[in-house]
Amino acid sequence: MTSRNAVIAWGSGEDGQLGIGNNEEKEWACSIKALKSEKVSSVVAGSRNSLAICEDGKLFTWGWNQRGTLGHPPETKTENIPSQVKALANVKIVQAAIGGWHCLAVDDQGKAYAWGGNEYGQCGEEPERKDDTGRPVKRDIVIPKRCASKLSVRQVAAGGTHSVVLTREGQVWTWGQPWPPGDIKQISTPVRVQGLSSVRLIAVGAFHNLALLDDGVLMAWGNNEYGQLGTGDTQPRSQPIAIQGLSGLTLVDIAAGGWHSAALTNEGEVYGWGRGEHGRLGFGDDKSSKMVPQKVQLLAGENIVQVSCGGTHSVALTHDGRMFSFGRGDHGRLGYGRKSTTGHPSEVPINIPPPSDVSSTEGGRWCAKLVACGGRHTLASVEWQTFESE
Repeated sequence: MTSRNAVIAWGSGEDGQLGIGNNEEKEWACSIKALKSEKVSSVVAGSRNSLAICEDGKLFTWGWNQRGTLGHPPETKTENIPSQVKALANVKIVQAAIGGWHCLAVDDQGKAYAWGGNEYGQCGEEPERKDDTGRPVKRDIVIPKRCASKLSVRQVAAGGTHSVVLTREGQVWTWGQPWPPGDIKQISTPVRVQGLSSVRLIAVGAFHNLALLDDGVLMAWGNNEYGQLGTGDTQPRSQPIAIQGLSGLTLVDIAAGGWHSAALTNEGEVYGWGRGEHGRLGFGDDKSSKMVPQKVQLLAGENIVQVSCGGTHSVALTHDGRMFSFGRGDHGRLGYGRKSTTGHPSEVPINIPPPSDVSSTEGGRWCAKLVACGGRHTLASVEWQTFESE
């Protein structure tokens, strides 16, 4: 029985982040053949690298590896074929995140792991000495190590230079450098984020953070220069603040990109806010930044079930497995064959061959199950679905 699932990728491939065996960029979705025999349950796209988690708990990484971001010592600067992270082979990984140049993962026992760049303590290790100017010296963790070892972790999220975890008790803890370097002294020891409890979900951008509470309130803290906290101003917040303008809505998912944010309601509607340049919020010709959440009218009626925010683009996934992309178009990161930048969501065609056991008379199509936007590329897991016989 051939697998009826696939992992697809498109956009920039200069660091091997597409996983297709070369470093070309792709304007259309292509299949990652090296993962064909694996049952992939989720994918994560970073600024220059990628990872996939399998149903059996195996973790695969590929892309840029100059800082140990792939979880093994770098033999070459980039790797364009997914390989399993051997150091985590004896645990079952259930969720993972990629930050600026570090990665986090959590296993089914609630244990968290970190690897990659650690000069701000973002991997949970004390950064070593400083140079003559007082700047921390690069110290990379090339083999995944336990982090936040006192916490029982439910979800990990990674920012540009900081790390955030959600515990099984619904608390949020953070370490690393939460602001653009220089503003706040970094810490490698997890500190609890005050004023947050009963948290259901977290999402982290470059330097801002979102937390969705069990009661449906969305909290935000961190940098805010483009209104990405949704507070109606551009003042940064060191403590979580409730986002106004979403009250009365039942939120089911949240996403944070480099400098923009999105939320999804139980009725399949998307709200976006933060940096609007390149049309990454999906407001058509209006590419201005938004300081409060606004409904993405151009996706109304599409019944969105997931939204992902990348560096300068976004992708929304519909209930029936279609994907709509919008934002910056160079490097083919929107996935529909044109490199034009647009704030108008357009459907991403999934034109990869059907599974080998599908007969030519059997109708069907690829349906996306999960989408992940990175810096300049996108990943998605897809499943072949046959049309119901008449």
